[in-house]
Amino acid sequence: MKLRTRIAVGLLPLLLLFLALGGWAALANRQLARELSGELETTYRALQANESLRLAATQMSVAAAAAPRDVLAARRNYDAQRAALQRLLMDELQRAAGTPRVKFLERVDGKFLELADVIEASLNSSGGGSGGALAALRREETALYALLRSIDELAAADRLSAQATAARAQHLAELTTRIVLGGLAVLCVVALVLAWRLTGLLARPIEALTAAAAAVGEGQLDREVPAASRDELGQLGRAFNAMAAKLRAYRDATLAKVLRTQRTMEATLTSTPDPVFVVARDGAHEVRNPAAEALARSADFAAGFPPALAEPLQRVLATGDHYLPTDYRQAVTLTVAREVRHFLPRILAIGDKLTEFKGAAVILQDVTKFRLLDDAKTNLVGTVSHELKTPLTSLRMAVYLLLEQNVGALAPRQRDLLETARDDTDRLLRILDDLLDLTRLESGTAALSKRPKRVAELLAEMAREAQPHFITGGQRLDVQCDPGLGDVSVDAERIRHVFLNLLTNAAKYAPAGSTVTLYAAPAPLGFVRFGVCDEGPGIPAESAARVFDRFYRVPGTTAHGAGLGLAIAREIVVAHGGSIACQSELGRGSDFHFLLPG
Repeated sequence: MKLRTRIAVGLLPLLLLFLALGGWAALANRQLARELSGELETTYRALQANESLRLAATQMSVAAAAAPRDVLAARRNYDAQRAALQRLLMDELQRAAGTPRVKFLERVDGKFLELADVIEASLNSSGGGSGGALAALRREETALYALLRSIDELAAADRLSAQATAARAQHLAELTTRIVLGGLAVLCVVALVLAWRLTGLLARPIEALTAAAAAVGEGQLDREVPAASRDELGQLGRAFNAMAAKLRAYRDATLAKVLRTQRTMEATLTSTPDPVFVVARDGAHEVRNPAAEALARSADFAAGFPPALAEPLQRVLATGDHYLPTDYRQAVTLTVAREVRHFLPRILAIGDKLTEFKGAAVILQDVTKFRLLDDAKTNLVGTVSHELKTPLTSLRMAVYLLLEQNVGALAPRQRDLLETARDDTDRLLRILDDLLDLTRLESGTAALSKRPKRVAELLAEMAREAQPHFITGGQRLDVQCDPGLGDVSVDAERIRHVFLNLLTNAAKYAPAGSTVTLYAAPAPLGFVRFGVCDEGPGIPAESAARVFDRFYRVPGTTAHGAGLGLAIAREIVVAHGGSIACQSELGRGSDFHFLLPG
């Protein structure tokens, strides 16, 4: 049986009692109203009839009293009043048939006949003396008084009947009131009993369901709800039990998956040769693989993470941004088992909404071999460049001497070949100078000679020096400097290489008639942003991140160069404590900019 049907059946007795009580009260009130209406109408009509009888009797007497003056007129008035009184009596006798009022009407009728006989006798003897007239008048008054007294008795009987009717109506009203109040009390008791039963019918399953839901919320998935009924509450209980069963199955499957994942993670961490630390937000070590355990026992970790790792770790924990350096110069040097090792740190921010864990994973990639190879490569490039520079310089001097024709005249063909050899030797020397400069910057042996320099003055000098390149290329150079900028501490010769490299590149690639902008503007944290913005063909997105690599050339470019200028510019900017970047869009031009501390 459905819950709605059960509730309806439970409330049916209350509804039946209510209908019965209401129906009885309606019938009782209707009966009372009907009886009162009939009695009141009868009483009112009887009172009117009594007054009419009294008036007719009086008029009869008055008509008889006028007989000495005019017998015929008195006779006519008397006959009319008598007929009226007789009709009233006949009507009242007919209405009162079968009621106690008949005997009073019959007495009135007798007294009426007596009065009529007296008046008839008086009218018939109206020609007698005064003594006979006085006796007739006395008899007539006596008969009239008797008739009026019988009418008063009839009125008194009618009043008693009305009072009895009113008393009976009051009794019936009080009885009806008592029965209705008693019925209402019974209805209240029945309603309370039914409400208690229906509340129990609804509350017990809901309380059981609430307790089971609270238990499931606390992780007790084995709790079930009794669901014996076939109504909606039983269906809800069975659905809840099915849900709990699915949650148990999901918990078991998830637990098995978590265990497998944990074992896999532990096996992976154990087999990982690089140290891995998982750190909570407060800096506590949550997980360490064997390599990290060995490293944590070293003297470098006696007071926690060394400063080279602690500072970026705190930034990652505070901001949630990964720390992923790519330069070997950012490697951390640590001593492991009396052996110096180089590690490139990778610090990843971790956030798990389910477990509310927030922290970071510190992965120390062992780059000792790569660092040694990079140093060896740098040293080799420097050594080779230095060794090649001396004979190349001698060869260049010999070519210049031959071109001056100090040792003899040259044929035109010989001169062309020597000029080509001169240009190539000049280009090779520039490349070797760039390689040597880059090697010194990467190794840190090239010390910077910083001096304060006005930003506006620096831009003016760079624009003046690069202006011939733009005149040759047909572009217009526009200089924009924020008036609020002051001094910047730079190595003027080194930073000159950065500006000229960016400006000459813009002159190479910007179309004729376009505008190249050299600008300086304030940047956050006290830095100054310098940049060169052109309207050239732009750089593809996949090449924009590599233009600062050594020997890299954007595919499809036709300009000459070894691809070292931007790499040297980056090293110079980094040596000044800044950074350099490129923003470009195909067909919209490029913006090469770098930041320097103010």
